[in-house]
Amino acid sequence: MKILITGSAGFIGFHLSLKLLQKGNTVIGVDNLNNYYDVSLKKNRNKILKKHKKYIFYKLDLKNKNQLDKVFKKNKIECVVNLAAQAGVRYSLINPKSYIENNINGFFNLIESTKNYKVKNFIYASTSSVYGNIKKYPLSENLSTNHPAQIYAATKKANEVIAHSYSSLYNLPTTGLRFFTVYGPWGRPDMALGKFVGNILRGKKIEVYNYGNHFRDFTYIDDVIKILLKVINRKTKKNLSWLASNPDNKTSYCPYKIINVGGNNSIKLMKFINYIEKALNLKAKIKFLPLQKGDVIKTQADPKWCLKQTGLKPNVSPKIGITSYVKWYKKYYNFNKN
Repeated sequence: MKILITGSAGFIGFHLSLKLLQKGNTVIGVDNLNNYYDVSLKKNRNKILKKHKKYIFYKLDLKNKNQLDKVFKKNKIECVVNLAAQAGVRYSLINPKSYIENNINGFFNLIESTKNYKVKNFIYASTSSVYGNIKKYPLSENLSTNHPAQIYAATKKANEVIAHSYSSLYNLPTTGLRFFTVYGPWGRPDMALGKFVGNILRGKKIEVYNYGNHFRDFTYIDDVIKILLKVINRKTKKNLSWLASNPDNKTSYCPYKIINVGGNNSIKLMKFINYIEKALNLKAKIKFLPLQKGDVIKTQADPKWCLKQTGLKPNVSPKIGITSYVKWYKKYYNFNKN
């Protein structure tokens, strides 16, 4: 299969591209290699992918529709997986314009090209942040997502709505995956796990918001990739799956899906930090801070719909996942002193 993956040098994009290449697929990788976080990490991921003959890489920005169309024109793409986005909840408070330009305009360009070049399957990353501060746990796909707490979540909600309109108008099969705090080796250094491990190893304080009273449904990268592979390889056909996740909408019969990717295993942030301390055999120095504007207090996924659609649900425990991440981090950043 020939699959276009945007954000191929990003965290999830790298892991998915690598697994698809190992299985003999052709991957058309698209990434602008921006400097939102350490560019060398992105380039090092990309170096690994470039060792595979069936990896074709384009350094381009989704905002450039002309360049994007050239990629579609040159390659007979069978499936599009959009994992490119301006990420980060807190950065969206500082630079909201970047999220509108990248996550909405870029997304529109991609789905429009997908439709125009008659690609049969469009998959994209959404986020658990779309649920806002709903307190009905576990969070299921049929809950309202009309009250996002920040611009990042609002742009992802917009993606879901745009995707539905394309499924409805053009019978384009679309699947949005609401990822719940994905972590693991090669993970983003701007996320809590990367910051915590790095600072603890360097003897620096870690900043813990909401005085440690956050809860997160942490999802290990290997679980995410297994589910993504299932979604990519399933037969795409007109179905009633929109009704299954939106029972109040009795008129929508388009090939549109939204799937939670989380394991219904929400843990308190302080427990997460405790797992890190045990994996490092070091005690964290903690600076407790109040709740940050735009933060969601708790996430906890209902995995039943995911299980029904893919036969899978995330099950790697944070204790195992964190140990794996710490092992990678020490090797990558040369911390293997003991």
